[in-house]
Amino acid sequence: MNSECVVRRLFISGLLLSLLAACGEKKPAVAPGAGAPPPSMVSVITVEPEQVAIITELPGRIEATRIAEVRARIAGIVQKRVFIEGSEVRAGELLYKIDPAPLQAAANSSEATLARAEANLGQATTKLARYRALVDSNAISKQEFDDQQNLQKIAAADVASARAALDIARLNLSYATVAAPISGRIGRALVTEGALVGQGDATNLAVIQQIDSIYVTLVQSSVEMRRLQQVMAQSNNGKVKAKLTLVTEDGKAYNQPGRLLFSDVTVDPNSGSVSLRAEFANPQRTLLPGMYVRVRLEQGVRAGTITVPQQAVMRTADGAAVMTVTADNKVAPRPVKTDGTYGTSWIISEGLKQGDSVIVEGLQKAKPGATVKPLPWQPAETVSAAPAAAAAAQQKN
Repeated sequence: MNSECVVRRLFISGLLLSLLAACGEKKPAVAPGAGAPPPSMVSVITVEPEQVAIITELPGRIEATRIAEVRARIAGIVQKRVFIEGSEVRAGELLYKIDPAPLQAAANSSEATLARAEANLGQATTKLARYRALVDSNAISKQEFDDQQNLQKIAAADVASARAALDIARLNLSYATVAAPISGRIGRALVTEGALVGQGDATNLAVIQQIDSIYVTLVQSSVEMRRLQQVMAQSNNGKVKAKLTLVTEDGKAYNQPGRLLFSDVTVDPNSGSVSLRAEFANPQRTLLPGMYVRVRLEQGVRAGTITVPQQAVMRTADGAAVMTVTADNKVAPRPVKTDGTYGTSWIISEGLKQGDSVIVEGLQKAKPGATVKPLPWQPAETVSAAPAAAAAAQQKN
């Protein structure tokens, strides 16, 4: 065997050894003993029917129970403003003084006119009595007696007219002192001293609003109003009265309960809505006219209602749906129908029954037909409160 063949065989043998070593360094694609991935964990709730309050939250605007515009009822110059702007006033309390001088002069003139008319009446009455004696003795004609009798009636009419003019003059004089027509909170003064008021139209001087109790005007669709009336009639045989809670602009519940007064008997043809009015006590005067608020209207209790957290309901082109977990831990979609909200949950009218398991968290892992590991769902507030409760217990120990 020549040297060239020996070298060739050695090269081939080295090449085979290097290939075998390279193959021995490769790791297996699947580790020994490895199987299918574990099922995804999801949080579920078990559907249980419950009693829920029928609550509707409506926007509204606060109005005063009584409003009075204080106006000048006689022409004159304002001499003095007596009240303090923004204060509480009582009915009959003095607010403005208007210059009474010309009104007093008119009253004095009417008094003089009445005195003269009364004097003329007295003279005519005395003369008529004398004529009556003369006509009986035929000393004067019957015509003269009739003329004097008519003059006495004219004098009596003049007295009545003068007395009426005096009453008007005195009434106008009383208008020089402007008093509050109702009790309540008075706003800013709309005129100042020296202003000429009552010239032509009655001048608005101020506005008084009674706000120890207030009205809230609400608007509700006629369809929703009808549906809620039916539910309320079915709740406890119609013996449930509406419970009202006012929520202020900052989201806080007002501490005074309200009552529903009436609803409009007609529907607005433009909006299809019905107006409601609620009344709330306002002893501290914290609620002011013009404020926008919301009123929670609780109109009964509906038993056997199924609710699920809002995050469990998915909206699709075909409607609402939830993901359920079957008895063998398989994910199954379920179409549902919602019927309003209850707190942070949807009311489910169709699609679920008692005992169904509905996925609340982990929906991104829950593919239809996939196997999952269901765990009881805990609301966020419960989870966040657990560490605080544990810390408080540790401090107590």
